[in-house]
Amino acid sequence: MPTDDVLDRTFHALADSSRRSIVVRLSEGPASVSELAEPLEMSLSAVAQHIEVLQKSGIVRSEKAGRVRTCQLEPAPMRAVEQWIARHRQVWEGHLDRLSDVLKTTYGRNA
Repeated sequence: MPTDDVLDRTFHALADSSRRSIVVRLSEGPASVSELAEPLEMSLSAVAQHIEVLQKSGIVRSEKAGRVRTCQLEPAPMRAVEQWIARHRQVWEGHLDRLSDVLKTTYGRNA
């Protein structure tokens, strides 16, 4: 079961559209910071700050080889979010199934 701390850090990191763009790009494979910055309309320094947030959340890991810092996704935080969503989806689907049953009983089969 994911902890609240892991979920909080992950949702915080994904709350920003630029960070989500970085995550989407990294889902295709590792990339350098400059490659991640290319499609974004911001400075390399700003991209580095976004990557730092993603690293603190555990979503991204980076390694420096010479002058190049390469980033890649870490799956654990996203799996934690996926588990949280799946658990809550089951609850809501149960509620919706019961509502459907009530509506069918009350208004007939075509409700």
